[in-house]
Amino acid sequence: MMRALLLSLPFVLTAAFGCSDDAENDGGGGAGGSGDTTGASQNGPSTTTKSGPSTTKTGGGTTTGNPDMCQNGPLAEPIAGCAPTPAASSGDPHQDCVDRINQFRWECQCLPPLQRWTEAEGCTDDQAADDQAINQAHSHFPACGESAQNTCPNWGSESEVVEGCLQMMWDEGPGQPFEEHGHYINMSSTGYTKVACGFSSTNDGVWANQNFSQ
Repeated sequence: MMRALLLSLPFVLTAAFGCSDDAENDGGGGAGGSGDTTGASQNGPSTTTKSGPSTTKTGGGTTTGNPDMCQNGPLAEPIAGCAPTPAASSGDPHQDCVDRINQFRWECQCLPPLQRWTEAEGCTDDQAADDQAINQAHSHFPACGESAQNTCPNWGSESEVVEGCLQMMWDEGPGQPFEEHGHYINMSSTGYTKVACGFSSTNDGVWANQNFSQ
C-alpha cells in the first residue's frame, strides 16, 4: 500500500502501492507492510528549475542524465524513467541513504545535493523505532525538528530501503497534488538543504524515516 499524508491539512489519504509522505502542522500518518513507503512535508516544498530534460542510456538498462545536460542548472522535470544504478554500500546505511537521495537529485534532475544532517540522525533513529513500535508512520513528526518526512515502513533490509523504497518514491514525480506526488516533491525540493535518515530493525522488518530540513 502507498500512503501519502499532507500534514498541513487534517486528513490522511491512502493511495495505491508503496509510498507515503508527510508535511508539518498536524500529526498522523500511515504505515504498511513490506514494500510500502510513507511521507510528509511542511510548506508544500517546490523546485526552482530552468532547462528541459534530456536522457541518455547507461549500463544495466537504467536511464540517467548526460553530465553535459546539467551545465544550465536543474531540469524543469526529472528524466522520465530515471533509475540510476545504486552505488556500492559504504557500510553505513545512513550515508548510503543520503547518497542515494542525492544520486536521484543529480543524475535524474541536476539538482544540488543535500547535506547529511548528522546531528538529527540519533533522533531520527529513535523516531523510526517509536513509529515502528505502534506501526504508524509520522506519529512522532516533527519531533526531530524536520520540516518534511518520508517513511519506508517494514522493508526487508536497509539495502532494500536504499535501493528500492527510495526509487519508488522518486518514481512518483513529477507533478501535483502533494497527496499523489509528495515523496518526490520532498526528495526534489530546493527548499531543503539537509536530510537525516533513520532506521529501526525488528522481526517485522526495517523501518526507515527520511527527515528533511531547511
